Amino acid sequence: MGESGDHASGGRPGAVGSAAMDAEDWNRRYAAADLVWSAEPNRFVAAALDGLPPGRALDLASGEGRNALWLAGKGWQVTAIDYAQVAVDKGRERARRDGLDVEWTVGDVLAYRPPAEGFDLVLIAYLQLPPDQMAQVWALASRAVAPGGTLFAIGHDRTNLTHGTGGPQDPDLLWVPEELTRTLVADGLTVDRAERVQREVATDEGVRQAVDTLLQAHAPVPDLP
Repeated sequence: MGESGDHASGGRPGAVGSAAMDAEDWNRRYAAADLVWSAEPNRFVAAALDGLPPGRALDLASGEGRNALWLAGKGWQVTAIDYAQVAVDKGRERARRDGLDVEWTVGDVLAYRPPAEGFDLVLIAYLQLPPDQMAQVWALASRAVAPGGTLFAIGHDRTNLTHGTGGPQDPDLLWVPEELTRTLVADGLTVDRAERVQREVATDEGVRQAVDTLLQAHAPVPDLP
């Protein structure tokens, strides 16, 4: 069966950016269900990051906080930001209930200014914005990664339009590994993984495959003089 929470309609914009009503639309969606996404972390996030030594982590467009909460449970000091107040409130309540410490922020990721080199891990999961806005996000995310730290991102791939299911149907909002590799390299990171991955999704027509872009990069450590 498909992964709980990775809906066929998936993909969330995550920032006020292109439409003033987006935040309220998402607040209504989050208010209409106990959890829009699953309580468990995204499968690719868990698989890739489980072995990393904990440090400071930043979860951009964190939604209800499933990945932020998982990281906090692994010992990370997590800052999570999302522009949907209802989603952040849900994450905060789950953290309180589970005894986890997460710094929650309601805000637009396009306006957010994280400290330079302030995080050992920066996470972006299913943040689908127009190219000029995503370029801003990649730049701020890259600047936030400490030397030797990791940037991990997972999002709907452009080939999902023809070979997958769900996600945004606008190709400009979808990711392409080769394009994002060039972007991250230009932003000063070293790309370790840039590939397409598939996951099963339960739909009304049965189980189908969705196609995602997975990116993992790190900030180089400067040579000692």
